[in-house]
Amino acid sequence: MESSGFGFGDLFWLFFIFTALQPVMQRKLLDRARQHAIARIGRQRNSRVILLVHRQETMSLLGFPLMRYININDSEEVIRAIHLTDPDVPLDLVLHTPGGLVLASLQIARALQRHPGKVTVFVPHYAMSGGTLISLAADEIVMCEHAVLGPVDPQLGHYAAASILKVREQKPVEKIDDETLILADQSEKAIQQVREAVMDLLDDKMPPDRAAELARLLSEGTWTHDYPITYDKAKEFGLPVSNEMPREVMELLQLYPQPVRQQPTVEYIPEPLRRHTTPSSGH
Repeated sequence: MESSGFGFGDLFWLFFIFTALQPVMQRKLLDRARQHAIARIGRQRNSRVILLVHRQETMSLLGFPLMRYININDSEEVIRAIHLTDPDVPLDLVLHTPGGLVLASLQIARALQRHPGKVTVFVPHYAMSGGTLISLAADEIVMCEHAVLGPVDPQLGHYAAASILKVREQKPVEKIDDETLILADQSEKAIQQVREAVMDLLDDKMPPDRAAELARLLSEGTWTHDYPITYDKAKEFGLPVSNEMPREVMELLQLYPQPVRQQPTVEYIPEPLRRHTTPSSGH
């Protein structure tokens, strides 16, 4: 008589199916937790909450990193969310990004600028380049103590547009190759376009002369492209910044973890530590 119990082969296949489905189930649970957190913040603030979060992704087969940036798909999704929002409903945009396409960033910025309700941009950690361009459209920029913005000077390939122009200024034209001259012409136009866009975004936030000076500083290569503009610096510039970051926004960003495919480079016991307490041993 044959046995009706599970054999080793059956257990193996069950284990294999469970292992294969576990990442999918974890993603589903994480997605649900994100949606609940977004809805909760929206109810608390009576606003439409939108997140634009870029993390470094790693290909599971080859294992090399793929950086994510603001692209046209991002601008389409953000603008769609804005169109689904009544004009008098406030918008809360959480930004965590290294930047991206100027076109996509400006589309988002101008859509935010035209929204009649209050627009608040939250920067828990960083919003560089195109992220800063979007932030300039907000009525209020809320930054953490260590959060940073960055310059918005255009980049052409691997080079800053301002640096390409330096070559044309410092070398005789006959000693500059045609490709560099073409890049210099494009760089001049790109800087002018971004400078004018920044002035437009700052138009209702500060006097014209101050807006023009800040637009020049941010767009003309005053600093390197990764120069950190802190809360204090942003306040000094006259931007509408606040450092009153809601705890719920920081907790929400924790639901967008960096994908891990290897040993982490930063580790700690994720518990609050007070002066008169001792961290647990993890058991």
